[in-house]
Amino acid sequence: MRKRPTIALMYDFDKTLCDQDMQNYTLIPDLGMTSGEFWGEVEEFRMKNYMEGILGYMYYTMIKCREKNIPFTKEYLLSTGKNIRFFKGVLNWFERINQFGESLGVNIEHYVISSGFKDTIEGSAIRDKFKNVFACQYYFDEKTGEAVWPKIAINYTQKIQYVFRISKGAYDETDNKKVNDKMRERVVPYNNMIYFGDGITDIPCMTFIKKQGGISIAVYPKGQKNKVTGLLLDDRVNYICPADYQEGSELDSLIKCIIQEMKISHTLMLKQRQQRHRESKQSGN
Repeated sequence: MRKRPTIALMYDFDKTLCDQDMQNYTLIPDLGMTSGEFWGEVEEFRMKNYMEGILGYMYYTMIKCREKNIPFTKEYLLSTGKNIRFFKGVLNWFERINQFGESLGVNIEHYVISSGFKDTIEGSAIRDKFKNVFACQYYFDEKTGEAVWPKIAINYTQKIQYVFRISKGAYDETDNKKVNDKMRERVVPYNNMIYFGDGITDIPCMTFIKKQGGISIAVYPKGQKNKVTGLLLDDRVNYICPADYQEGSELDSLIKCIIQEMKISHTLMLKQRQQRHRESKQSGN
């Protein structure tokens, strides 16, 4: 058991860190559409063609950009992250929480697990705050640079795979062996995990982490508590909080208390293990 614990903070992205779907800031306006029109057409397209939801929106987005003569390249997707607006306090949240963890002797790691576009997140103002970003990706043609195929699609239940990967340190998404190998000691135990989400798309991860002894938190925009109350009443999450990441906010105070509790729990477990080891050695003599 490691003397210095590692705590993983895992975030959905859309409506959890930023205030709406990432496509709404640049991509959808570039298509000359409203958000309602775009997502309505995505739903109609995927239902007509019996397509899984994430694959449906990835394919539709690619085709729609071609129709509008928008070069659907990695560079374009990166540029769509520049205008993303984040909830209050997000921009300096990561440094503050890292510093708090350091003051307690705790390693803090931040991750994104999203069904949005990885390249859009990579182009945002907070990309360098995460140890890893797990999100949907395209394969781009080597000659034209245009997207031609979804190479990684992460739907809502598949997000749990990335909880396993983070726990085991198996970050290579093409490696299916390490993520399934039995490990004597995990890099991040489930009870040292905190998951942030905003709604129904996060339920599989929220429920799993809560059942495994970690903490799940549903965040909501100010005045929209009703959007997540059901998650708490249905025992899907441990807490619900306004999506205010500023210092001194309810969420800020809650996370610091949780980190302190996880640190104390780790210290007690370490002492118990050391005591058992000493007793075992004495009985052996």
